Amino acid sequence: MDQTLYLFIITSLSILLLLVLVMKLKVHAFISLLLASCFVGLASGMPFMELIGSLQKGMGDILGFITIVVGLGAILGKLLEVSGGAQTMAHFLIKGFGEKRTSWALMLTGFIVSIPVFLDVGFIILIPLVYALANKSGNSLLHYAIPLLAGMAVTHAFIPPTPGPVAVAEILNAPLGWMIIFGVIVGLPCAILAGPIFGQYISNKIFVPVPSHIEFKDEATGNASKRDFYLIAFIIILPLLLILIATTSNLLVETGHINGDNYLLEVAQFLGHPFIALTIATLVALYFLGYRKGYKAKQLLEFSDKALAPAGLIIVITGAGGMFKEILVQSGAGEALAEVFIAYNVAPIVMAYLIAVIIRIIQGSATVAMVTAAGMISPIIIDMDMSDPYKALIGIAIAAGACILSHVNDSGFWLVKKYLDISEKETLQTWTTLETIISVTGFLIVLSLSFLIP
Repeated sequence: MDQTLYLFIITSLSILLLLVLVMKLKVHAFISLLLASCFVGLASGMPFMELIGSLQKGMGDILGFITIVVGLGAILGKLLEVSGGAQTMAHFLIKGFGEKRTSWALMLTGFIVSIPVFLDVGFIILIPLVYALANKSGNSLLHYAIPLLAGMAVTHAFIPPTPGPVAVAEILNAPLGWMIIFGVIVGLPCAILAGPIFGQYISNKIFVPVPSHIEFKDEATGNASKRDFYLIAFIIILPLLLILIATTSNLLVETGHINGDNYLLEVAQFLGHPFIALTIATLVALYFLGYRKGYKAKQLLEFSDKALAPAGLIIVITGAGGMFKEILVQSGAGEALAEVFIAYNVAPIVMAYLIAVIIRIIQGSATVAMVTAAGMISPIIIDMDMSDPYKALIGIAIAAGACILSHVNDSGFWLVKKYLDISEKETLQTWTTLETIISVTGFLIVLSLSFLIP
């Protein structure tokens, strides 16, 4: 059998093995990715100790970056959660947009809040506000919940420092600055279409009342002021701004507009490195959302400990994705996969999207789909002459693919069903459709941009 065809079959079987382990045998995604990596290495003929070394290198290379970014991001999000920052952001945006455009305010709230806060946590924090709005207006709960969910889902998938896009960026070696830029450019239209527009449509088709067990209380922000709102917005945007400044300065150096030996340039690149940018933002949050809110040092330490618990799960899964990628590279399986796709003239962006779509639909987890797809695409594009912006576009294509068709094998599906108190059929009509709109719209925008980006 031709070696290229053999390695392609091995890679395909590794994905099948991964899906069987996760879905049928209920093996944890981390262990499943490790076993799939070992299968590819051994089946391709890698020596035993070389396989071990590649596993260690793959895990170490990605965790050296992802652990710091995800850890700091989790602590920052926890501080925003416990300080009431998410509610303050929502109340002031709703007040600013006005009652008639509340759905747009909720979409923007979800978009901003979900940058540092995990989607499920953010939704649980803000769902009481959605209940109160629906109870007051008499509108379907979907009129408010869908825009909020759309904003959160887009940011959760497309914009660092949320774990998924950070992991994809690191595996593909795509700068976070470009991921942020394209995440916003692609994400906002997706959030608008899947949020206020789809929310208006589906709320007219399906009336969902506020769950009968909900008891209402005053949801006011207490002593929160415009100053609090601006402070929270600043803390959320600060790390993104610093990263974007560093990316812009690098671009100016590449185009010859700035001398590469400029001291201010070095400072901008240092402050804009994700490690430093998130450290600065976390320290600012610790002071203004922690100490200034009356929390003691011991309480802030407890908050940090609680924040890192769920982050640890994402970190080890991402590390396993790094192992899978490294084995594909070292075994030659990735190169074989590339040759097959090139032979059929499949563009890398299309390939990346389709792989993420298939894995997402079959096994359910968006994070696993993103990490696995990035691991498969990375060795394919490693020898291609691609610019950093184009790598970021491939990353966003993977994120878009990992959003599609959230259904009964995705924890997000059951979260939405529970808090909106709707049936499985209604969850498919609402949440699943919302995610699919984001996925397809995002891919079409990415595909359009790919013709403009060298």
